[in-house]
Amino acid sequence: MNSKLTMVLRLLLGLILLVFGTNKFFQFMPAPPMEGAPADFMGALFATGYMFPLIAITEIVAGVLLLINKWTGLALIFAAILSVNIILFHIMLAPASIAAGAVVAILTVILIYANWKKFKTLF
Repeated sequence: MNSKLTMVLRLLLGLILLVFGTNKFFQFMPAPPMEGAPADFMGALFATGYMFPLIAITEIVAGVLLLINKWTGLALIFAAILSVNIILFHIMLAPASIAAGAVVAILTVILIYANWKKFKTLF
C-alpha cells in the first residue's frame, strides 16, 4: 500500500481517537442526544465509574501512538477492540448514527491490512 496514503490514514485515525478520547474527559464537543436503549447503555457504562475513563485512556493512548508512529501494531489492536465495540453498539442500539463508527472501523481495517506483517505471527 502507498506509504503516503498509509501515513495520512494513520494520522487521521490517530487524530480521531485522540480527539474523541480527550473529549470524554473535557467535553469540548457536545454529545449527541440519546434516548432509550442507547442512553441506558451509556448511562450504565458511566455509572461503573471506571469504564468511560478506561475507554478514553485507551483511545488517547492508541491515538498518540498512531500519531507518533510508535508501537503501531499495539495501537491498531487497541483501535480494533474499540472499533468492534463501536460498530456493535451502533448495529444493536443506534443504527442511524453508524457512519462515524464505520469510518473508524474502516480506517482500522485498512491500517491493519497495511501493517499485516506485524500481525502475521498472531494468526
